[in-house]
Amino acid sequence: MWELIKQGGPLIWVLLALTFAACVVVIERGLFFQRNRVHVGNLILGLANHVRKKAYSEALYEAARAPGPVARVAHATLMRHHLPRTDLRDIAREAGQLEVPRIEKNLRVLYTVALVAPLVGMLGTMLGLIQTFEGIQQNVGFTSTKLINDGVHESLVTTAVGLMVAVPAYLFYMYYVSRVKRMVHRIERAGIEMVNVICDARETAGPIVHIKDTTAVAPNKDSKASSNS
Repeated sequence: MWELIKQGGPLIWVLLALTFAACVVVIERGLFFQRNRVHVGNLILGLANHVRKKAYSEALYEAARAPGPVARVAHATLMRHHLPRTDLRDIAREAGQLEVPRIEKNLRVLYTVALVAPLVGMLGTMLGLIQTFEGIQQNVGFTSTKLINDGVHESLVTTAVGLMVAVPAYLFYMYYVSRVKRMVHRIERAGIEMVNVICDARETAGPIVHIKDTTAVAPNKDSKASSNS
């Protein structure tokens, strides 16, 4: 590898800088997705148990304690649990949209490296070939086949290094794009389920209050009947 760097010319340092940027992004995004891993089903189940008991403070605490954008969307929805369904749906959608830039952060850097690295390599190759043929023209009659082969070989090094940088960068980019899509899907699922859980808890609260009211009225009827007798 060091031999390729020495033979690549000045543009090889540009490719090394692109390699360093791609490595930083790959590590940073890998740590981000690892740090924000959360099982959506378990999170929603735990929050739903608190919501059904009307323990919204405990639900908010559990959502705030959980890591990741999914928990933040659930927390934003729970904070406004008193609003109608349509408003809650809008809040969940807006909270999810705010999380998307955080999830997609620095992915364009990987995409840029994957696009630019082969072009830089081709530019280095073209410059190397130009220098080789200029040397041939200046040394007419004294140029050997080995000198031409060495010049062409050195000029092709930057193209090879550019492809070695671009291919892994593009593969990591596609991998992280798929991770982003899965996380966005989890965010949308969490928002929808939280809205349904909150609204279902409100609907189940109505009959319980009604039964208590009827039981409170029943003794009055019995007392009137006893007084008439």
